[in-house]
Amino acid sequence: MTRAELFEQIKKKHSYLCVGLDTDITKIPKHLLKSKDPVFEFNKQIIDATNEYCVAYKPNLAFYESLGPKGLESLEKTVKYIPKECFTIADAKRGDIGNTSSMYAKTFFEYYGFDSVTVAPYMGKDSVTPFLEFKKKWVILLALTSNEGSRDFQMLVHSRQSNMDSQEPKTASRLFEEVLAKSQGWGTKENMMYVVGATHPGMFTEIRKIVPDHFLLVPGVGAQGGSLEEVSKAGMNSHCGLLVNSSRQIIYVSSGTDFSEAAGKEARKSQQEMKKYLGG
Repeated sequence: MTRAELFEQIKKKHSYLCVGLDTDITKIPKHLLKSKDPVFEFNKQIIDATNEYCVAYKPNLAFYESLGPKGLESLEKTVKYIPKECFTIADAKRGDIGNTSSMYAKTFFEYYGFDSVTVAPYMGKDSVTPFLEFKKKWVILLALTSNEGSRDFQMLVHSRQSNMDSQEPKTASRLFEEVLAKSQGWGTKENMMYVVGATHPGMFTEIRKIVPDHFLLVPGVGAQGGSLEEVSKAGMNSHCGLLVNSSRQIIYVSSGTDFSEAAGKEARKSQQEMKKYLGG
């Protein structure tokens, strides 16, 4: 999916909602356990109930890999079932030396057919660029994540001086800012997004100074306490430029037989708020 196609879906649906399919077999409604494939049946009903209100889906690979081959079969069926107009994200957080990253890229882009994959930047350029070689596919690079431990490394400040002999004063920046700045030489706004957690609302204005035109994937709204209003007002650009993810708040809003209907209502509530911020 291209950037223009994604933006068209945002305009059409008046939404920049991404539904996270973090499907935990111990949390899905008990009546589904009688199904041949409980995980896929849960996902199928969630997708049917929410696709009118969202533009993207994000399966978290850990929830499928933990179930072995059956879980990967559920993942494959889920990706095929997602409507083609919806953007798909493999939340895999991969990133390794070049030839290994190439294999990861083939896995998610060629085998499963995802539109994008989340990638960790710690190993540098050659661990990321193999993912960028695929047309109409996206890297979503981890920049400032929503978890509490994000402050352990991502917020570390260091001084930088481009020329050791220069008399110019050193400039200070945080590690996540270095990731944002440096990686722009690897990809473009047409094939690279960044993960920026909603739990850091005060950072969005600064982040937009570095990456004004890129899409941001924003986890942390809902169960983790992030504010959709704060994120939208500080992070939106002229092409919206946001995909706000909600997982637990939508997919586990009910554990009864009405779980899909309840999920649809919760997704619509988020979509209606987003419509307001989009000026719709």
